[in-house]
Amino acid sequence: MTIYDMLIWGGAVLTALGLAGILWCILAVTRARRAGLEDAAMRTTMQRVVAVNMGALAASVLGLMAVIMGIMLR
Repeated sequence: MTIYDMLIWGGAVLTALGLAGILWCILAVTRARRAGLEDAAMRTTMQRVVAVNMGALAASVLGLMAVIMGIMLR
C-alpha cells in the first residue's frame, strides 16, 4: 500500500464521517421540529446543529480533496 492509497482511503473515511455528521444534523433538526419546541429552545438547538453541520461539511470537503489529490498524484 503506497502513501497515495493511504491518502485515498483516509480521505474516504473522513468523507464518510462528514456525511454521518450531516445526516445526524438532519435527524436532529427533524426531531426538534416534531417536538414543537419554544422559540428560545429551538434557537439553542439550531445553533448547536449549525456548528456541527459546518464541521461535518468541512470534514467532507477535506476528505474529498484528499481523495482527489491521492488519485491525481497516483
